[in-house]
Amino acid sequence: MTEMSIYDFSVEALDGLPVSLGSYRDKVLLIYHQLNALAEKYGDLNFTILGFPCNQFGLQSPEENHETLNSLRCVRPGGGFIPKFPIFGKVEVNGLNEDPLFTYLKDTLPFVNPLIGEMKKFYWSPLRVNDIRWNFEKFLIRADGVPYRRQAV
Repeated sequence: MTEMSIYDFSVEALDGLPVSLGSYRDKVLLIYHQLNALAEKYGDLNFTILGFPCNQFGLQSPEENHETLNSLRCVRPGGGFIPKFPIFGKVEVNGLNEDPLFTYLKDTLPFVNPLIGEMKKFYWSPLRVNDIRWNFEKFLIRADGVPYRRQAV
């Protein structure tokens, strides 16, 4: 039986077209956002950051996919920010409509802290102990596509 990897998933680009994560085969990946400094420092070393906007954390990303790059440039973080890594379409990372990629990542790298947090801060249901707790959580993927480490703030 072949081990599943991140390369088995497709995600939506900002223009709505599907992107196979297989196109990042043999690269070390960090699934996170707003990391231009890391992208610049390690981009030549077979390392890529993949950004996935999500509106489930404080409702901080209400924009539509086609508005995402302008929102990053003008609002958050603003100041003319242009990501130096791919930004994909908005996803839900928790709850009934969570993207299958994030279900896989959470199942492969479970969260070990049983404390979930204050209910008023969550905009999804049902709450699960493996849920991503806030928008700064990261997943490091080995070059063979297998999730390696999960890091929360």
